[in-house]
Amino acid sequence: MEVRPLSEFASVFLDQLASASTTCLCSCLGQHHCVGISYVIGIRALRSDLQEKLVQIPFSTILKKPGEENLERFYETFHGTNVSIQYLATVDIIRGYLHKSLSTTMEFIVESDKVDLLERPVSPEMAIFYITQDTQRHPLLPELKSGGFRVTGRISTQCSLLDPISGELIVERSAVSLRSIDIHLLRVESILLGEKIVTETSLIQTTQIADGDVCRNVTFPIYVILPRLLTCPTVLAGPFSIEFKVSIVISFQSELSRLHTKSDPRTPRLWLAMETLPLELVRSK
Repeated sequence: MEVRPLSEFASVFLDQLASASTTCLCSCLGQHHCVGISYVIGIRALRSDLQEKLVQIPFSTILKKPGEENLERFYETFHGTNVSIQYLATVDIIRGYLHKSLSTTMEFIVESDKVDLLERPVSPEMAIFYITQDTQRHPLLPELKSGGFRVTGRISTQCSLLDPISGELIVERSAVSLRSIDIHLLRVESILLGEKIVTETSLIQTTQIADGDVCRNVTFPIYVILPRLLTCPTVLAGPFSIEFKVSIVISFQSELSRLHTKSDPRTPRLWLAMETLPLELVRSK
């Protein structure tokens, strides 16, 4: 496992004994489950070590030994809405009589083992899409339904976490002026509760690729940088899963849109046209 950003040593105020423990904490829908404590390290400081107020004691922890059977998988660090995967290092300073013990906790980032990673480069899988008034399943403005519009393009549906989501988009025709074109990155979190699977989709980030009524038949590039802690390789585990989607949203100029400026961008509106595609994220060397 590759662990970051733990330094090679820890600077602590010691009196008698310090212990450090590494904990993986998985939070699902508000319920916290401790899935395992990897190691507990005991460090005893001699009196001769305490002549200086600041004592630096090097330490290291091996989460997975080379050649060891993979009985427990370490998923990558992920901060979601209902599912969070965190790895915490806790340092406890147990001091003498009449002295209050000290404790601090620090999160460190875990990424996939380099041995298990895919070889670079990862060729992104591109999906061709087209957005018209006939592909929309929600009601549209009368002028959009009658006048029509057509937006075509292609976008990557599988890419490495180190690479951006790329593609291109062309507005071929539209009877109504455009207001903006946005790319929404969505997370889909699912967990198993009893015999039911609870799934919730939430917005990670929005990237605007065009503003205003753009020229027709002009190619616009799609380039979306993935946020580090808010994304991870697609996870399909037994009790939970973490998946992602990418949504192309076309917003048309309308008086109604000015009255609902703070509406949820995922909610279909009369002045919106959208196309949502699944996105598989992988970690590569």
